[in-house]
Amino acid sequence: MRIRIVTALAALVSAAVHLILFFDGYKDVDVIGPAFLTNAVAGVIIAALLLRWHHWIPAFLVAGFGASTLGAFVLSATVGLFGIHEKWTGGWVLTAAVAEVVCIVGGLVLLSEQLPLRERLPLRERAVRR
Repeated sequence: MRIRIVTALAALVSAAVHLILFFDGYKDVDVIGPAFLTNAVAGVIIAALLLRWHHWIPAFLVAGFGASTLGAFVLSATVGLFGIHEKWTGGWVLTAAVAEVVCIVGGLVLLSEQLPLRERLPLRERAVRR
């Protein structure tokens, strides 16, 4: 349950950072502004789902949320994204990046706990059983 709570908090932190940045000037930027607002709303919804619905879908969503958000930032910091070129500096950038890594790792851990991966036997034992 702790992993679920920490991961939900990480999604909320990422959502909060994107909402703050949206109102701090990104709302006037084409494509990126609406994407920041969408990210903020999605983060809140995914966090709520993660806490209320103990299923593999919210775990999958939070891992994808973290990966896509971090991936979009990496693109904007390297080659640019929709004409925006970011830098790996500033408190909001680092806060969001850490939160998104926690979303990815937490989501994958929750997925590994919830998905029935065969019988959870070592590969050698599964091969012998056949």
